[in-house]
Amino acid sequence: MVRRNNKRLPPKPGWAIYLRTSSEEAQNPENSQRRQRHTIERSLFERSDLPLFKEYIDNLSGRYADNRPGYQQMLEDARAGHFSYVAVENAERFGRNDTEALVAIDELHELGVAVRFADYPDLDPIDPDDRILVSLSFTLARRESIKLGQRVRGGHHAKLRAGGFVGMPPDGYVNCEQKTEALSKTEHGKYTRWVEQDPDRIFIWRLAWDLLLADHMTLDEICEELHARGYRYRSGRAFVEVKANGKRKANKNTLSNIFHNWFYAGWVVSDKAEIPPKSVRGQWKALVTTEEFERGLEILAHRNRHRVVKRKHDYLLKGLIYVELPDERKPVKLTGSTSNTRRSGGGTAYYCVPSSNINILCSTIDQQIPHELIQIQVDPELLPLIRESYTDELARKLGHLRPSEREELESALRAVDQEEARMARLFASGKITERVWDNLWAEWQDRRRTLQINLEALQKKREYHIANLDAALNIISKVGILYSRLERSDQKDLLRHMIERVVVNPEGMIIRLELLPPFSYLHLVTQRVQKTGGRAVKGKTKTSTKAGQCSDYVLSGEPPNTQNEPLVPQINIENFAQYVELTAYPQRSALEPLLTERKV
Repeated sequence: MVRRNNKRLPPKPGWAIYLRTSSEEAQNPENSQRRQRHTIERSLFERSDLPLFKEYIDNLSGRYADNRPGYQQMLEDARAGHFSYVAVENAERFGRNDTEALVAIDELHELGVAVRFADYPDLDPIDPDDRILVSLSFTLARRESIKLGQRVRGGHHAKLRAGGFVGMPPDGYVNCEQKTEALSKTEHGKYTRWVEQDPDRIFIWRLAWDLLLADHMTLDEICEELHARGYRYRSGRAFVEVKANGKRKANKNTLSNIFHNWFYAGWVVSDKAEIPPKSVRGQWKALVTTEEFERGLEILAHRNRHRVVKRKHDYLLKGLIYVELPDERKPVKLTGSTSNTRRSGGGTAYYCVPSSNINILCSTIDQQIPHELIQIQVDPELLPLIRESYTDELARKLGHLRPSEREELESALRAVDQEEARMARLFASGKITERVWDNLWAEWQDRRRTLQINLEALQKKREYHIANLDAALNIISKVGILYSRLERSDQKDLLRHMIERVVVNPEGMIIRLELLPPFSYLHLVTQRVQKTGGRAVKGKTKTSTKAGQCSDYVLSGEPPNTQNEPLVPQINIENFAQYVELTAYPQRSALEPLLTERKV
């Protein structure tokens, strides 16, 4: 019988380019693609004679790889062996989901395709040391995304508190801008922006307010009057829609929102920026006086005193809740749905699977969250043992990941000193010239500086990770108390930064909370400390017989077999990138304000 040769043929030599922009709406994708393409050609293609096979482009958010058609097509062509290299501007262009990107890099490597980044053309993401840099770059990208959002929100809130306006103004007003004079650029930037009344539309809304303040017409009748005069909303939508069957529908919701908008009275109001009504005067001309606006609110409130308001339910676990079903391989995501919204109380809210009989009361699941958070909260008596365990582990993984690396650096420093001493003797005896000595001395200083920077970097990596884990441990040690003291919006933020998924059974009972890094890592370390009673930490100075083997303890949570083994046996270098992901804490800046403000 002839045995088939299933060995995969090597891919055809050549390049593929992958370009990604954040979205078509947020920026000009062509400009971004031209810049990425230029960077790739200058850094990678000028050094290579291989042909270009194809260019793959995605013009959308890159959080999940399944949503990127260009990315998926590139993987299919790689499996077909059409090219041997993929060129990307930087690691973050594969998306800010580092786990999926690293899996894709490994898959491409198995297919014989190498990934190269234009910002670091010599970096090989398959090399163990370079892989650490790739993992860290994804972590930093996630952190930068969070920090950027905070800076943008902070800038918006500062502008609102100064009486400015952010975004498109309400109907009847327009945004204006003027190029800033050179002397004012440091204060206002390149452009000065403000809001003015739109002369083509402001009279429509003055008429609408007059009709309301006369207190003779309902909102439906005001819409009919404005429609009869040929007016429309700024969007082009009619005040009254006439159906094909002749039935008329007044679009009064937008009109009601305008009558409740403090902007028209010249006041800045923002819940997110914590600006209440009549506290910050806007820098634009008001359409109505404050007295007229408040009179309008009184009229509307009087008319609505018997009206049943349709409430929009605020789902605590939106995007986080999953259910395990017997016939499904993976947990199924639940969505929020509220029935009978016109009833008193706003109806009944459910987490459900669309088009199925899985409907679980939101209150059934939500009321279990405080108890589940108490379960993952760390006992204060265990804090010293937990901190000692991960400090020791980080010292071995980061400070002494490769003991030979530190020894090599220190040995290289000693070699520079010895070489300098030998050359000094030759210079003193006149066997080398002063010019040669000066060149050698400059070279030694450069080598010394480089070696010392590398030595310091080893220590800084360890200190950076320890500081992050200390901050995360502070959160998880108080999470049960902290959660109960927060407002609902802050509770949602806390859960989204700590929890990846809440998995329940069909009856609505929580099976498990799947935590995000680094809380998942700290929870596993806590479980091991609880099982061993801290004995493993005491024996950390002795070497385990399994220290050179790849360990699953970081993921499985199993304790060591003997008290002489370290709490977490040394992870083999192939799993180190995964270890960096487990201890990353990009959401630190978003969570710490919750702890500080509540002074838990």
